[in-house]
Amino acid sequence: MQTDSALHSAQQCNRRRFLLQTAGSLGGAALASLTSQSATSSSAGGLNLHNPPRAKRVIYLFQSGAPSQFESFDYKPALAKLAGKDLPDSVRDGQRLTGMTSGQDRFPIVPSLFPFRKHGESGAEICDLFPHTAKVADDLLIVRSMKTEAINHDPAITFCQTGSQVAGRPSMGAWVAYGLGSLNDDLPSYVVMLSRGSGRAAGQPLYDRLWGSGFLPSSYQGVKLRAAADPVLYLTDPAGCNRAQRRDLLNDLGQLNSYHHEQVGDPETLARIAQYEMAFRMQSSVPDLTDISDEPKHVLDMYGEDVHKPGTYARNCLLARRLAERDVRFIQLYHMGWDQHNDLPNHMGKQCKDTDQPQAALIADLKQRGLLNDTLVVWGGEFGRTVYCQGELSANNYGRDHHPRCFSIWMAGGSVKGGVTYGATDDFSYNIVEKPVEVHDLNATILYLLGIDHTRLTHRFQGRDFRLTDVHGNIMRDWLA
Repeated sequence: MQTDSALHSAQQCNRRRFLLQTAGSLGGAALASLTSQSATSSSAGGLNLHNPPRAKRVIYLFQSGAPSQFESFDYKPALAKLAGKDLPDSVRDGQRLTGMTSGQDRFPIVPSLFPFRKHGESGAEICDLFPHTAKVADDLLIVRSMKTEAINHDPAITFCQTGSQVAGRPSMGAWVAYGLGSLNDDLPSYVVMLSRGSGRAAGQPLYDRLWGSGFLPSSYQGVKLRAAADPVLYLTDPAGCNRAQRRDLLNDLGQLNSYHHEQVGDPETLARIAQYEMAFRMQSSVPDLTDISDEPKHVLDMYGEDVHKPGTYARNCLLARRLAERDVRFIQLYHMGWDQHNDLPNHMGKQCKDTDQPQAALIADLKQRGLLNDTLVVWGGEFGRTVYCQGELSANNYGRDHHPRCFSIWMAGGSVKGGVTYGATDDFSYNIVEKPVEVHDLNATILYLLGIDHTRLTHRFQGRDFRLTDVHGNIMRDWLA
């Protein structure tokens, strides 16, 4: 006879096994449908498109550190007459400050040292720091009325990328991969590249969780392409192992993992099998992607001299176009170094030199290849900068602190209107006075352009249905062409 203790243990084991197998069968079925490949790959994720897609893919050019709107896309000519005067209390209206400027005795207004000019048929006002971007002004939807909730970098970047200031949620690219699946058998549906600007010796750190899958299966996380000789870690066969041996090893490992899944029912096991198989295919596809020797000289010249240096923003912009050609769904570029609390004219000038020509070339290159219509390009950072100077103000030197109340971004392609400037801020670019846009609105609109209703792309976790936009978000229909 079983003792009470043994009986209790057996019952616990049976309950545990039942729950694991039940969860595994449901989770496995869901994952199998999500990862299945079919001829109609637009719904490869097992999710029928909620609306006709206007874009097939996204290239998100994230400028980490928060570029100043005063030296980019929000022209404030009236500030010239107010230089050095204190920001009126009625404008600040008690809004919170960071710890870096809250102790200042004064908040002197500082206009941009760099002029703005009108460009294109649209007459878009763009700072002279972006002469190449200005050449594609008629392709840009410039949004001057973005706002966010966070006032410090990490929660603000996390909020932009995941819809929450608290780390742990899936990134936008992971949600897109989860919802739509892959258009490409040999590359991940979500690829990430990083570059560091020359404007600062150091920048805000970036963490892998920003392109992570959170509580979604790990097969949906972003794959980071590095500038090293081995662009993806552990992709190269180890010494003494040829491709045939690697194939045999993966076959055996797949059988073991399948057996483990039958016994335990953990859906993550299936995700791991899919990742191993993708890595095997990437051994051929990634070297082909990163070898730019087949690019014509005139194309390389478009992106600037830095295109020849791996790991630069210019090279990453070119690789973004090559990834778009290969139908990668979500392509994320992070460029670090925009956090100009001091010596802004010097540092931002260098940042713009790093980025201006490559991003303009990317727009022009996509357009000449017929890819811009169904590729949505997004440019922006995590928040804006203050109209008042942080620290000491001089005739040729100033800095700007964090400002979440308003900032500027731009978008191009993907069926958004070009040659349009949307929204407006007050004379101090401190408050929005026309057509405010929240981060959730931006994210909802990106999903909509891909054919996804942001309120219906959900995943149940810990008893609650989660989504990228949480319980917020409005589609910005005024942006749609």
